[in-house]
Amino acid sequence: MAEAVVPGAAGDPAAPEGNGRPRAHTGSLSRRMILIAAGWITLLLLGGGIALDRTLTGLVTRSFDDQMGYMLTAMVGSAEIGPDGEVFFNRPLGDQRFLEPNSGLYWQISGTGHDDFASRSLWDRTLKVHTDHFDTVPHVYNSDQFDAEPLRVMERSIILPGSDTKWWFVVAAGRKDLDGQVQRIRLILLWSFVVLGLGLFLMAGLQTWYGLGPLRRVRRAIQKMRTTGANRMTDPLPLEVQPLVNELNGLLDHIERQAEEARTHAGNLAHALKTPLTVVMNAATAKAPDLADTVIREAAVMRRQADHHLARARAVGRRAVGLSRATVWDSVEAVLRAVTRLYDSARFDLDGNREVAVQIERQDLDEILGNLIENAAKYGGGSVFVTVDALPTEPQWCEIWIEDDGMGIPEAERSRIFDRGARLDTGKPGTGLGLAIVRDVAEIYGGAVELGESEDLGGLLVRVRLPRAVG
Repeated sequence: MAEAVVPGAAGDPAAPEGNGRPRAHTGSLSRRMILIAAGWITLLLLGGGIALDRTLTGLVTRSFDDQMGYMLTAMVGSAEIGPDGEVFFNRPLGDQRFLEPNSGLYWQISGTGHDDFASRSLWDRTLKVHTDHFDTVPHVYNSDQFDAEPLRVMERSIILPGSDTKWWFVVAAGRKDLDGQVQRIRLILLWSFVVLGLGLFLMAGLQTWYGLGPLRRVRRAIQKMRTTGANRMTDPLPLEVQPLVNELNGLLDHIERQAEEARTHAGNLAHALKTPLTVVMNAATAKAPDLADTVIREAAVMRRQADHHLARARAVGRRAVGLSRATVWDSVEAVLRAVTRLYDSARFDLDGNREVAVQIERQDLDEILGNLIENAAKYGGGSVFVTVDALPTEPQWCEIWIEDDGMGIPEAERSRIFDRGARLDTGKPGTGLGLAIVRDVAEIYGGAVELGESEDLGGLLVRVRLPRAVG
């Protein structure tokens, strides 16, 4: 009794994979390659076989006809008209078969109003001659006028000197030898092409198996990475497959970096929350009188840390989607419209390249520019100058300069200001995470942020370098 296949079982070819989705494929590469090769081999062998059969058959037939032509020429050259007006040969024809009855080689000369002059090999038979036309050149055709003896017939019409009669010279030969040669040729061709076809099919199969060998090596390497924990494919492969391996290794690098970043974010967030939670726990255990103030203060610290790491996580997630693109000028204008409402007394100037685009998501570019322009308006003296694509000669990078006329930042403090929670002016509201977020988001996209001194306004100069979008 046949065993039923349970849907979803291991033996079911349509069983879903571990993610619950059915396995989908578009067929076998080996089958495609073998079918294409088999089709072309069959087509070429069939066409070549037909062409070769016609060529060899034509050669054998022409050789047979040439021999009959020699005999017909000898007949015409030996024929004369006797005193009685009948045709005769002034010398006998050389082939002995003309003298043997039913030998398979015959000749006959027929003329209107005259008896047929025929070879002894015809014995009591007569060749049927088509006297309704006049052939100035030899005419060849097949005939079945004799029972069980197919013939090849060549005839020609001649008017001999000394006679006004139209004479038809006919040579006929049995086709048995000719058909036998043709059959032997076709049999040899058939077996030769069968052996050749089998050899070509075998070669196509071996070529497919050998040619797809690197893909099997890739599959084994991926299986090895999954089972042993290896993280790279290092085996040398052919030029056509190596780019696939390079892309796969690049994808593994990308995934590894994302995993490492996730672990780093989780560790940093845990470390950042550990101290505030410890403070709150100790205050609650000791029933401190300022417990409420302590909870509010430490909760604000935890919220700042969570905002910072969430911003980094969002940037990493958007970067992983694919190649990003944003127009800098549009982003700056949008940020300036928002910041102008908050700092209506400040003066904002914008200059530079209106068309330049960078490889970054628009939301992340807005966050970078929003933090920097708002800081320039908040801590500056009232003037903010933004330059888009400040160094247009850089082929790979786009620099955005944000300058203000404030007090600036001492050179010794410029590296520390990027630390989380670092603030030089504690008299104004803020979390101290703005520049840290700007630096982290820019670095996620391969960029950088540097601080300097503005030559025109005298305050702080922030240089944001981001990769230029291509095309």
